[in-house]
Order: sequence, then C-alpha cells, then structure tokens
Amino acid sequence: MLAAGLIGLIAAAPAALGIRNDYANAAFNTNLSAGLRAFYSRDFPAARQGFEKALAVVPDNTLAISFLNATAVQTPGDLDTLINAEEDRLGKAPKDYMAHVRLGFSYMFASASGRNRDVDAREELNTAVTLDPKQPAAHVGLGIMREGERSANRAKVEFLAAMESDKNDVLAREYLARIYQVDLKDPQRGLAYVIDIPNVVPDYADIYYHVASLLDDLQQRDEAIRYATRGLETDIGHVGEAGQHGYTLLARIYLDEKKLDDARRVLRASIAQNSDTAYAQTLLTKIDNGDYGAKPAATASPVPTTAPKKKK
Repeated sequence: MLAAGLIGLIAAAPAALGIRNDYANAAFNTNLSAGLRAFYSRDFPAARQGFEKALAVVPDNTLAISFLNATAVQTPGDLDTLINAEEDRLGKAPKDYMAHVRLGFSYMFASASGRNRDVDAREELNTAVTLDPKQPAAHVGLGIMREGERSANRAKVEFLAAMESDKNDVLAREYLARIYQVDLKDPQRGLAYVIDIPNVVPDYADIYYHVASLLDDLQQRDEAIRYATRGLETDIGHVGEAGQHGYTLLARIYLDEKKLDDARRVLRASIAQNSDTAYAQTLLTKIDNGDYGAKPAATASPVPTTAPKKKK
C-alpha cells in the first residue's frame, strides 16, 4: 500500500526514483486539464480535443483514454465513429499493443452505454496483455471489467499488476480504493490510494466525491464535506459522479450529524439541478415524515466553499 506521503514523493521526483509519472509531464497535464475542465462544463468538442492532445503525448494513460470515450458517449454517433477508426487502425496493425487497448476501452464504453461488447472488450485487452504483459493499460481495463462483475479479488490482481509498471495510474488507484471500501470494508487503506490524487489531477471532479465518501466512512465528516463540496464546484455541468451524487452524499453526512436544515438545503439543490432527483426526493420525504428525528433549533450552517488544502 502506498501511503500518502510516499505518493507525494513519487509525484515530486519521478525521474530520481525511476518511477513513471504521466502527470509530471507538462504538455500532457496541460491538455488533460483542459479536457477535464471542458468535459465537466459540458463543452464536449473542446473536451475531446484536450484528451486527444493529451494522448498524443502519453498514448496509454488510462484516465485520458477513459475520458475520451466518456466524451464520445455524450454525443450520438461519436462513439461509433471512434470505434470504427480504432477497428481500422487495428486492421492495419494487428500486433499494435495500443490499438488493442484503445479498442478494448471503447468496447467497454459501448457496453456501458447499452450495447453488449464485453466479450469483444475482453478479447482485445487479453490480446494486449499477451503482446506486452508488463504494460499497465490493458491490466487496468481488465480490472475495471472484473470490478464491474463484482469479482473483487481478480480485479485487485489486475490493478496491482498495472501498478507494478505505473504506481501513479489514477484509475488503478481509484478502483483499488473502491475495492477496499466496498468489498474489503477497509476505507482507511482505500483512502491511502486516493488521498493525494486531487493534488495531482485537481480538475478531476469525481475523485473529490470518492475521497469524500471514504472520509465519511471514517467519520471524518468535516473533511468529507469539504471534498464533496469541491467536487460539486468542479463538476459545474453536473455530468460526472461528483455533480450527480455529491448533493445526496452531503445530505447523508448532515443527516448523520442531525443537521436536518442543512440536509434539506442540499437535497433541494440536488432536485433543482436535476441531480440524483429520485433519491433526493426520497430523503426529503423521510425527513418531513420525521424518520430522522425532530427539526433542530439551531440555524443551518453553510456548506464550506473552500477547497481542501494541498499537502506540502
């Protein structure tokens, strides 16, 4: 397990330690950040340009690959166009590791958007592993598929295999944190994998949501509120997990603290933003029915708006 301090050291001195860190590459990081900001603002043409430029610098970064596909899903026909181009590329270079990886990820997103391409995705990713078992990207893809099948142990093996080559792979660390939180019931260890990611990729809104959820499990509620709020501030288009589920996460934290007015406020904001509407309405109804006790007399406190402090 990578402690937060060690992660910070890796980010600070990848060359000295001989450890890969895509996010220390200024050209890659600039374009990735531009793509993320555009994505969370729902400017999907600009987002695609940012991710394509980032991948031109680091072709196998799994976060950029995933967001390129997530962007394509947002516009009808774009994912099919991307898949067609990647199938053509693979036809011209059948032993190209990255051609198999990129097509495998695109098939995964096709399945997530309602078309069953899981068999095709697994075939492409397994072929990529056969071509180069030490490269991380295909292992990350296979790990995501295993995690989606609720095969936590096999998913964990894939993510750890990816981190043997790239300890800074954001998706591997994020999914490992989820496995430790949900399947292994060890949120403290899960938090160690992701706590520094907001400092490394500050425009990745969803990571704030996941860190907040882990902190809530650990009953560090003030910190959880700060991270959840930062996720909502970063996902201004309410397109990702932070924007869709951040309000209801805040509401659950406030309910645990018996701050019913705060919970009502963020739930109403969730409904107003059309984010997690059904769940937000359910929680509001329960509050109004007295399921969480009587309304406290204290004045509701504001949601913090300051970002979490970066670790030095």
